[in-house]
Amino acid sequence: MSKEVGRPTVMTEITLKKLEDAFSNGASDKEACFIANISHQTLYDYQKKHPEFIERKEGLKDMIKYQAKSNIAKAINGKDKESLDTAKWYVERKIKKEFGANIDLTTDGKELQPVLVKYLDDENKNN
Repeated sequence: MSKEVGRPTVMTEITLKKLEDAFSNGASDKEACFIANISHQTLYDYQKKHPEFIERKEGLKDMIKYQAKSNIAKAINGKDKESLDTAKWYVERKIKKEFGANIDLTTDGKELQPVLVKYLDDENKNN
């Protein structure tokens, strides 16, 4: 009869479900660990033993972006106008490359002033 040595794992099916739910709602590693009541090191140790979970975690983290895009598509198609404003707000901030507003550069709250540069060609250098 063999006895198991060491502490029982905290990475149970319930813990993994809590992590996956948190990640699918856009939680960071720190937030997901808090929700699942585990340490960061426990998550990282689990990922070391199960490297496929890293890819799953990153995919789950992107689900909130997909949900926002899906809500926008539904609104465009006339199916769900109620969640459009929230979805637009989210994608403008989290998917800036695709949906972000243009950025205006300013200094101390004032617009940058254009600088005039005089161009001299080789023929007119001495004039």
